[in-house]
Amino acid sequence: MSDVHKDKSVRRDKKTSRVPSEGSHGVKNTAGKTKDPSTFFIYSFMCALITGPRKRFPAPAVVEILKDVLTSYLEEEKYEVEWSRQMIKTICEVIRSRVKDLMIRRYKLVVLAHIGQLAGQSMQISSRCLWDPATDTFASWSFKNTSLYGVASVYAVYFE
Repeated sequence: MSDVHKDKSVRRDKKTSRVPSEGSHGVKNTAGKTKDPSTFFIYSFMCALITGPRKRFPAPAVVEILKDVLTSYLEEEKYEVEWSRQMIKTICEVIRSRVKDLMIRRYKLVVLAHIGQLAGQSMQISSRCLWDPATDTFASWSFKNTSLYGVASVYAVYFE
């Protein structure tokens, strides 16, 4: 084998069989020393064992969002069937995006809204969910003008 071929094979072997440096085995601290990788693993494992939210879902802030959205979208409107179908979709999307802007981590959101005509009738709206009362919660608000009513609810279920 010629010297040129030997040099190429040696360079190729060096590229494919690199030895990791000492700093890549652990996590560097601020002093430049390498920590033991087992402590990093234990810390990561302990973070994975945390159950429950670090920050509770802010139901009063969500009620304010519901109040603002329902009032601004329904205050001057008259009830119409086709209009209410489109408005329900719009209201749900706006509520969902504004609640997500609160940046509450690890909560799954369910947004429900109802619009109906006021014609002298009475109506009851109810819902049932299976959840953990220690972590899961909801917020609800209702609005009424001369021709329609609107009810919006946001359910926040903690996702572990």
